[in-house]
Amino acid sequence: MERLVDLHVHLDGSLSLETVKELAARQGIEIQNDDILIKKLQVSKDCRDLNEYLTKFEYPLMLLQTIDSIEYAVYSLMKRQSEQNLLYSEIRFAPQLHTKKGLSQEEVVTASLKGRQKYFDELRQKENIKEGDIPSFYSNIILCCMRGNGNERENEETIRIAAEFLSDSDGVVAVDLAGAEALFPTSDYEKLFAHARAEGIPFTIHAGEAAGPESIRQAVDYGTARIGHGVNCIHDKNLMNIIAEKGITLELCPTSNLNTKIVNDIKDYPIDKIINNKIKATINTDNMTVSGTDEASEMKLICDTFGYDGNMRRIFVNNAIDAAFLSDEMKEKLRGNL
Repeated sequence: MERLVDLHVHLDGSLSLETVKELAARQGIEIQNDDILIKKLQVSKDCRDLNEYLTKFEYPLMLLQTIDSIEYAVYSLMKRQSEQNLLYSEIRFAPQLHTKKGLSQEEVVTASLKGRQKYFDELRQKENIKEGDIPSFYSNIILCCMRGNGNERENEETIRIAAEFLSDSDGVVAVDLAGAEALFPTSDYEKLFAHARAEGIPFTIHAGEAAGPESIRQAVDYGTARIGHGVNCIHDKNLMNIIAEKGITLELCPTSNLNTKIVNDIKDYPIDKIINNKIKATINTDNMTVSGTDEASEMKLICDTFGYDGNMRRIFVNNAIDAAFLSDEMKEKLRGNL
């Protein structure tokens, strides 16, 4: 069974049904039947756009407002990814969205890292890992800043905490910008990413999903290493050349893009055009539960649709390892586990 990498997966959009029910039980929240829960957590085929897609985060976010729930959610998602034979993942979430019951962003991040460490401790013990080696599955954390009104202070706090916890071996490896791209343009966040650059924090930016090439161009100008989605780059040949020349990697999420109507049919997904323009592409889930998918399903969908062979699958995985927010030494260790 091939090893895969998921660089773009949101914690709150990827809680399994079992995890959701466990979190509800731990907090004394009435556990609804599976059909009702699925409607709250997963989009239907009639999903209209990104804004409707984002409504599926409301229920899981309600459950992720305590230290215990955040710790357990990270632990359970990592366990699920490991059981799916992933080699590596970068799990992302916005600490500011988990402070509604009084937690600080720092407490939220600390809880997530505790859940991460708990799973690694179990896995290392199970695999009898030697000092300096990494287990068969490895994972890190990306902290999301959020598009929105009046949350500048919260976003700056996220940058500060990312700088404090930054480490490719201890958990936090980068920051991101997520949220309603069409409503809050990337151009509003120049100061935020200047702060990230000043702190030496790597970053990726959701761009070219609900907005056009201008959003991607702005992210490129800020110095992003990766673009979340980025499929709308195909409408600007010059921009595609710049992305290729700079070696910026696209975090493609095919099923999610179908859900949000970036494309209406997977046959229209512009991956051939992206690859043929020498842009590095990776295949990712975005939100395992919201989109009802996993990494193997995403890879199969793309490869079956476009007739990609095993060599192309390996290119996608190696692109992901190359683009991971890791040191060269850690990347080589990952390759040793392929």
